[in-house]
Amino acid sequence: MAEEADTPQIQLKTVGFDARFPNTNQAKNCWQNYVDYFKCVKAKGEDFPPCLQFKRTYRTLCPAPWTDKWDEQREEGVFPALYEKKDDGNGHH
Repeated sequence: MAEEADTPQIQLKTVGFDARFPNTNQAKNCWQNYVDYFKCVKAKGEDFPPCLQFKRTYRTLCPAPWTDKWDEQREEGVFPALYEKKDDGNGHH
């Protein structure tokens, strides 16, 4: 019995209902939470609790191949939702 008491309990939780995404297809919810996470991190930092919630949600909802692709696009500066045009020094983008 003592062995069972030492075993850590794992709690699994699902993502809560979001009224913005009432349908069973959660692709848009996945996308929006991914985007919101990186916007939040840029504005508030990685340790800001709402940012962590966006991360937990997108990691739960999004297939890894999608986020892997989006991560690559972010690294290359071509991810469409977070793309910032750079000024060429002449006031042009």
